[in-house]
Amino acid sequence: MGFSSLLGFGIAKRLLSAKPRPSVAAALYHFGGVKGDITNDNGNEMTISKSSYHVSSGGFMRGVVFREPNQPLTIEEFHMPRPKASELLIKTKACGVCHSDLHVIKGELPFASPCAIGHEITGEVVEHGPLTDRKIIERFPIGSHVIGAFIMPCGNCLYCSKGHDDLCEDFFAYNRAKGTLYDGETRLFLRNNGKPVFMYSMGGLAEYCVVPAYGLTNLPNSLPYTESAILGCAVFTAYGAMAHAAEVHPGDSIAIIGIGGVGSSCLQIARAFGASDIIAVDVQDDKLEKAKIFGATHTINSSKEDPIERIREITGGRGVDIAVEALGKPLTFSQCTQSVKDGGKAVMIGLAKAGSVGEIDINRLVRRKGGRQVEREKLYRTKNPTTDASRISGIRFVCDSYLDLKSHLFCDMKW
Repeated sequence: MGFSSLLGFGIAKRLLSAKPRPSVAAALYHFGGVKGDITNDNGNEMTISKSSYHVSSGGFMRGVVFREPNQPLTIEEFHMPRPKASELLIKTKACGVCHSDLHVIKGELPFASPCAIGHEITGEVVEHGPLTDRKIIERFPIGSHVIGAFIMPCGNCLYCSKGHDDLCEDFFAYNRAKGTLYDGETRLFLRNNGKPVFMYSMGGLAEYCVVPAYGLTNLPNSLPYTESAILGCAVFTAYGAMAHAAEVHPGDSIAIIGIGGVGSSCLQIARAFGASDIIAVDVQDDKLEKAKIFGATHTINSSKEDPIERIREITGGRGVDIAVEALGKPLTFSQCTQSVKDGGKAVMIGLAKAGSVGEIDINRLVRRKGGRQVEREKLYRTKNPTTDASRISGIRFVCDSYLDLKSHLFCDMKW
């Protein structure tokens, strides 16, 4: 069963008898509420108090819940989640739907259930957890517009302290392994029976969510909530891959395999970085046509021709300087590694079904200066995780009109 069928059926079934409510967004879900800059009638910035959001310890909210693979998602009521130290309560304005959510829904990535899914969020800060550091409060005051990140670094572990917050120990040990935040507990409990619901990242397909402060970045008031939701995953991932793993330079040739949300962002960033031959590879002609708008100089439908042979033909028999795998399949992994020239670089972005194995020619890797050949994307790698320089650079890219966020939207579902 496709994602839209699972999602649409589950939501529609619950909404038929529901009273009218503010708005969810599904690839993007849009949550209703006040939208706009935090200013007064004179155009001056003003402080927003928590009381203006009507948040109380006895409140309730709704969220999307996954229970079993290949079954419709449901909308259920929760007790209002409470943030703890160094955590923030966010009023969700929009949440994108990522392919990794689909992996969980289809049972391809094992995860604790029942769980709240969704990690591409934008929203407003409505509450700081008790004993939260003053610097965090100053950086994210009540009313701040924020973006949530797919990987929510703790900011304190060995990797985070070295600036490798994409490898955060606590994120993988607690959130990905157990569905909790970093004290080993979830923040989500059902209203009807008080039972816990696990969190895939922050569980962003809900009216409110709790996010560790290091997993947030300020969203400029000039950027809209709905389109900006994909920044936290599709765009940050693509920017990290292009800037830090691929290290694209003017004149580089590049092939991008898989033109979904991340792949199309990679195309636009490669063009902005000055790549020369930009080759888009996919199996859908409509995606390849759109890829030309994003900056592709060549397109290859890999269901109709051999992409490796065609890439070598385009590049005079050598292969590309950089190949990017943005889908997460053994076949495309192999295509990616075989498409680069000797001494080139293959960058892996796509998450695959659990247990998937990619093959590589060891002799070519060793003998042909392939020691640099295979990289995974350095998602949020910075010299200091508290400055989140990579995320800020990605946002600036959008503000400077290098990226078309609207191109990622294919529907807008509300609740």
